[in-house]
Order: sequence, then C-alpha cells, then structure tokens
Amino acid sequence: MNDLGRIEDLPAEYVAALTERNLVPLWPSLRGVMPANTPRPRTVATHWPYQGLRPLLMEAGRLTPIEKAERRVLVLANPGHGLEKMQASSAMYLGIQLLMPGEWAPAHRHTPNAVRMIIEGEGAFTTVEGEKCPMSRGDLILTPTGLWHEHGHDGTDPVTWLDVLDLPLVYYLEASYHVNGSAQPVSPERGDELHAVGGILPTPFFQRSEKAYPVLRYPWASVRAQLLHMAHSHPYQESIQVTYINPNTGQDALNILGFYALMLKPGQRLTLPTRSTAVVFHLIEGGVQVSQPGHECRLDEADTSCAPGYVQVTLTNLRQDQPSFVFMADESPLQKKLGIYEVRS
Repeated sequence: MNDLGRIEDLPAEYVAALTERNLVPLWPSLRGVMPANTPRPRTVATHWPYQGLRPLLMEAGRLTPIEKAERRVLVLANPGHGLEKMQASSAMYLGIQLLMPGEWAPAHRHTPNAVRMIIEGEGAFTTVEGEKCPMSRGDLILTPTGLWHEHGHDGTDPVTWLDVLDLPLVYYLEASYHVNGSAQPVSPERGDELHAVGGILPTPFFQRSEKAYPVLRYPWASVRAQLLHMAHSHPYQESIQVTYINPNTGQDALNILGFYALMLKPGQRLTLPTRSTAVVFHLIEGGVQVSQPGHECRLDEADTSCAPGYVQVTLTNLRQDQPSFVFMADESPLQKKLGIYEVRS
C-alpha cells in the first residue's frame, strides 16, 4: 500500500499546531525516506574530464597565491547533490589540487580522512606526522583523521592530485573542523619502505611502529607491478584488482572509504557487481569506457567519473594492445560497519 495520505489532506490548523511544537507527521513522507525495494540516490552519474579542468586549475594558480588559498583546489561537485554542497556522493568529496614549484601548503589537521592520488608532476611531497612522502603519478598518500600534514614542492613543474575525503559524512555528523599548525620536523622513517615486501614485518626488538597507520604512501610502481603479476599468473581471472589496506590490521586503509586499483586487460569488457555503494573511477593509465544505465563516458588519462549505488557499471578497455589501470574509491567500509552493504545479482 503506497497511498499513505498527503500533508495537504490534513487540516491547516492541525498542521500549524504540529509546526508550532516542532512536530512532523511521518506518514506523508514515509515512502520518500524509505522507498520500496531500492533507494533513490541523489548521486548521479557524472564525468569530469581532466583536460577540460586543467586550464582552469592553472588559471587558479595565477589568480590566487597559495598564501591566500591555503589549499588551491577545484571541487568535483555532483549536480545531483547541488554544486553548493561540494560533494561527489553522499559520503565522498573530490577535488583536484594544484601545487606550483616552490610553494608550501602549510600544516594543518582535520577530522575528515583524506587521500591523495597523484596525477602529474614530480618534486612535490606530503609530510604526514613528520613522515615525508614523495609524490609521483599514481601514488596514493593517506592523511588520516587528526594527523598533521603539509605539502611542499621542490621541483620545476606544476604538480596536481586528486583529493578524496569523507568530508560530506563528517560534516553531516557535525564533527568537521581543522586546526592550523607549523612546519613539521621530518623523521627518516618511511612506512612504505618498512613494509615494501609483503608477508614480513619488523620484529618487536626493532621497535616496530605502534602507529595506527603504519603505511601512508602506496607507490604506484609497486601496485602496478602487482597487478601485472596477478594478470600473468592468473590468466583466466576476469577481475584483476587490489585493495589498499592497513598492514597492521588487514582491513581497509581508512575507516570510512575504500580504495582500489583495477587492471583491465587489452580490449577487456568487465561488468562490475551491482553494489549498494557509490563508486568513483579515476583513470591512471590507458583509455576506458564507463557504461551505466542512461550514461556513458570515455575516461582518458586523469579523468574522473562517478556512479551511484545500485546500478550496474561496465568498464571497457579501449586499448587493444595494452592494459588500462583504474583507481576506484567507494563507501563500502562505512556501509559494512553499518550493516547495510549489499551486492545484488
């Protein structure tokens, strides 16, 4: 039964009495907040071509010095949520950030978790709690909740990266804030080097790190080599994908969002499972067609797109002679913790 009555059916004086007491009748809105069988996400399929936004990002570099911007970012906003909301999905924020040679984005820390997927340029770095993480194309760098971080650039060309934050969720929970800080002293320890070989960890008498996030940088060279090895050793495996994890726990690298790298074999067409979570696709290498109901787009290198939950997405490698590599982000760690994660056939 879907006819639960409308607010217009109620006497005006009754509605006024409810409003005066900060009360709302549930039944006229019940099917709006709990629709039958499948949610009605506000997130819509959206495509952000890098070559279209890059000139605007470089112009921002000329128009606004880093001292006035602190973080020079163009936000990838999903029109389904409204551009003013600055969110790509219900829980994900995306932005493309620019750092010019010689610039320093000062240290701060904040409650939202963030990752950086490096797009172009060399010579920049992110320092997180004193650990200096070099930035190269395809590297993933974590700046987890509450940790001090800053960005610097010793190179000669602009460096850009994709920011992915759980800002919409933390803001919705009324828990979003930041604290400014000063330049951090740099430690010689590098988590990505201590954990560079799978299956081994420093023993306790080596003073094994007690950090909640022992790895902050995931080098693309290592991730890419692992994907190629998996494809070679399992030639009949359809989906060649890795998950970025915390080596101390074996769980996702961060608590709220999940991050993955997917390799498509030459000419491969891969239909992903229909899942309850929105997904972001960012192309590291190659060329990929992203197809979902009512929307298709071509991802060239550094392009980004998103898909809402509960839709079927198909990825097609447009290169017939080379693999393509896609970075993905989703909200599955959060949904699994809440017990609402689904995979539908």
